Amino acid sequence: MYLNINTQKQNTYDAIVIGSGISGGWAAKELCEKGLRTLVLERGRDVNHITDYPTAMKNPWDFEHHNRLPPSFRAENPIASKCYALDEATQQFFTKDAEQPYIQEKPFDWIRAYQVGGKSLLWARQVQRWSKFDFEGPARDGFAVPWPVTYDELAPWYSYVERFAGISGNKDGLEGLPDGEFLPPWELNCVEKHLQKSLNANYTDRHLIIGRCAHLTKPQPWHIALGRGQCQARHLCYRGCPYGAYFSSQSATLPAARKTGKLTLRPHSVVHSIIYDEKLGKASGVRIIDANTKEVIEYYAKIIFLNASCLASNQILLNSTSNRFPTGLANDNGLLGHFVAFHNYRGIVYADIDGFEDQYYFGRRPTSGFMPRYQNVHKQETDFLRGYLVAMSAGRAGWGHAASQEGFGADWKEQNSRPGPWNLYVQIQAETIPKFENHLRLSPDQKDKYGIPQLITSVGYDDNDVKIIKHFHTSVAEMLDKASFKNIRLVDDKRNPGLDIHEMGGVRMGADPKTSLVNKWNQLHTCKNVFVTDGAAMTSIGTQNPSLTFMAFTARAANHAVQEMKKKNL
Repeated sequence: MYLNINTQKQNTYDAIVIGSGISGGWAAKELCEKGLRTLVLERGRDVNHITDYPTAMKNPWDFEHHNRLPPSFRAENPIASKCYALDEATQQFFTKDAEQPYIQEKPFDWIRAYQVGGKSLLWARQVQRWSKFDFEGPARDGFAVPWPVTYDELAPWYSYVERFAGISGNKDGLEGLPDGEFLPPWELNCVEKHLQKSLNANYTDRHLIIGRCAHLTKPQPWHIALGRGQCQARHLCYRGCPYGAYFSSQSATLPAARKTGKLTLRPHSVVHSIIYDEKLGKASGVRIIDANTKEVIEYYAKIIFLNASCLASNQILLNSTSNRFPTGLANDNGLLGHFVAFHNYRGIVYADIDGFEDQYYFGRRPTSGFMPRYQNVHKQETDFLRGYLVAMSAGRAGWGHAASQEGFGADWKEQNSRPGPWNLYVQIQAETIPKFENHLRLSPDQKDKYGIPQLITSVGYDDNDVKIIKHFHTSVAEMLDKASFKNIRLVDDKRNPGLDIHEMGGVRMGADPKTSLVNKWNQLHTCKNVFVTDGAAMTSIGTQNPSLTFMAFTARAANHAVQEMKKKNL
């Protein structure tokens, strides 16, 4: 028998990061830049910036199905096919339904992107800071445990990640949506400005602003140094951006980590569990299964950052069992996997407006108009808890809008070559309340092809969510009526939870180990060399798009981890 006694030494790093998406990329960058030899484990394939964006420069007629998904694909992928960003040009970046089965105790559409960069290649790139009202909400309203972090504590880290990522936005001066470190903003179009003017005339609490998005409108020297360029307003972002104009792990954080010489990236690495050393009283490493060979391999490190995405991070912790933690790592209180929440996107409003036929807009703007939450901000005012923000975008029907109408010859062609009438699309983004019954757990008998127990999702809506939708419909209809919109149509599309792709919780943050899993530094209370900084750690979810907050928490936690290592506390 020949034993490789150097295996553990060869597989030992200063830090291990699980996942290479938005938060995992940030963990890799920060830890590498602080001098730590860092291993990033990604369960999916490698995707290299630019060279692995095969459809980025294609025209619609270059695709076999003219950029539409064939019926056979939809039939094989009924869950993934529901995602707005999935089409023939982006299908290579989506995990197919059969690749990773899970059990829906309640309907839940789990959208996944197993590859280096994860969903950072596919996200909507909308970024808003939380305000003090969001962090103070649970303590005030009693719907979740109090946050152990304040806005003032996180604000410097918001600024830090905003400068590096590159955020386009306007200084709006709103207390409920703090300003940040912004590049020049995009512009509302004429119809949106008309609505903005009407809102300003009729309300004091409703502010329509241009969306803040992770796009380089004016690249700074540190962006250019990484090879990033200016946004071209193509809005083909989900194909991968060869200009590096929007923030992704591929364009920004992973290149920064590589520049240090401290990064090791291992794709095709399906994490089975985190290894707990009962003698040391902390985690010692990570056990993976090679996706190609099915070989079981262990890697070791002093600190571990778990950034696999909310549901996957919960699954890994639940499967990380030991004599000390028989029901999952750090699960002394039995709350691991519970209090999962998400954003409610079910409310939609469509409307038309006359006039403005002599005006148009330039390019394909990569953002829309936003109206920050105006319900229950300073005090409880409604029959539902928390509230919603409103996203909206006005546009004109393009070429061929009248193609279905009867006609023939030059007149018909001329009619179809002009822009069509103006219309408005409005959507809710509502906060759901974390509830114990909304949870994740492992199947006791069904496993995936790697031998890992399948995840069971038991997450649904409640009466509070329905009340919010009704309020949104009534409120938006009133606003649009005052602004002279017509044909106002109210829709509840009844989409399943998960399709928002903003699931959070299950490993929530708090000061008390009896009611939470991680502390204010994102450390597991009872295993402090493991940090959870993706959506799983969120105590409540606010109404804002969450990615910027994940970035800020990750950078902050990495800084704390390195400080604690220097003090020999980890």
